[in-house]
Amino acid sequence: MTEPFTTRFHHVSLSVADLDAQRRRYQQALGFAEVVEEYQLPEPPVRTAVLRAPDGPRIELIERAGSSRTEVFTDPLDACREQGYGHWALDVDDLEEAFALITRSGGEPVWPPADAVESGARFAYIKDPEGNLIELIQPAKAG
Repeated sequence: MTEPFTTRFHHVSLSVADLDAQRRRYQQALGFAEVVEEYQLPEPPVRTAVLRAPDGPRIELIERAGSSRTEVFTDPLDACREQGYGHWALDVDDLEEAFALITRSGGEPVWPPADAVESGARFAYIKDPEGNLIELIQPAKAG
């Protein structure tokens, strides 16, 4: 039997309608300030930006001319009607502060901050201005 290989999270990719607007929102509201990579293809017409948060997570925003959203989900359980990715999640230090900042900068509240299944942890859901679901998780305090 061979040894298992090592895996580490690298990035999540998100198709967006307006790369410039979403880039600003993810940089300002979610702290993905560092631009790691950008590229553009003439055919098919595609523009991308890979952004990184200070603690390492990355998001790749991809704008393809003519793309569209086939389904709009009202909440995380609604998103489970289709297979595939329903949302992505971020750890935050202060759930109330993150939820307020994101909603003030154009995010739509979906589920307000609440206690999570894990004792001491809290969570909330928001949508970015294009309708993508994001879960915010404040882990339980250690000790």
